[in-house]
This record gives sequence, C-alpha cells and structure tokens, in this order.
Amino acid sequence: MGIEAIIVFPLAGVALILIANFLSNLISYKSDNQNKREPYESGMKTIGETWIQFKVGYYLFAIIFLIFDVEVIFLLPWAVVFKQIGSVAFVEIVIFLIILGIGLLYAWKKRALRWE
Repeated sequence: MGIEAIIVFPLAGVALILIANFLSNLISYKSDNQNKREPYESGMKTIGETWIQFKVGYYLFAIIFLIFDVEVIFLLPWAVVFKQIGSVAFVEIVIFLIILGIGLLYAWKKRALRWE
C-alpha cells in the first residue's frame, strides 16, 4: 500500500457516503406534515415549557458511568487471557486502573458524584 491508498480510501469513503445520502433522498418518502414540527415527549404533547435547563451534574454523572463502563469492556478480555499474557500485562492493567482511580478521586473531589 502506497500513497495511492492514502488518497483512494478517504475519497472512496466520502464518495460512498455521498452516494448513500443521495439515494436515500431520492427514494425516501417525503411528507410535509405540520404534526412533524411539533415538540413531543414520549409521544405525548408536552406540558409547560419545552426548553428547560438541566443541571450539568446529571451529565457528569452519566459520563463517569460511561468511563467505568468502558473500563469493564477493557478488563473482561484481559481477565480471560490473564494467565497467557504474563506479568507485563499485569503491570499495564495496574497502571490503567491507577489512572482511572485518579480520575475517580478527581471527580469525587469536584463533587461530581453527588446526586442532588
């Protein structure tokens, strides 16, 4: 693979995306109905103001959950092949857990884990 691949693959990717979007717009059913433009919540009409501010703490809580969820995704395959990998992988996973632990301590210090 040379310089041609570096040029051809991104161009092919962009071309496929453009072709897919063009075909989708060409053959899709189009309906301009006023009901489509109304805001809704779970299929029901909203009660009260639709644009309200949420506390940013809820988003931080969700992001921290996702971080530790991804951690489990990395730990499971590592645990399955732990005996075959050796001590170098053990040191690497300890470093990984220390970095995540520092992140958890930082979030705890910033009070991101308080659900109020």
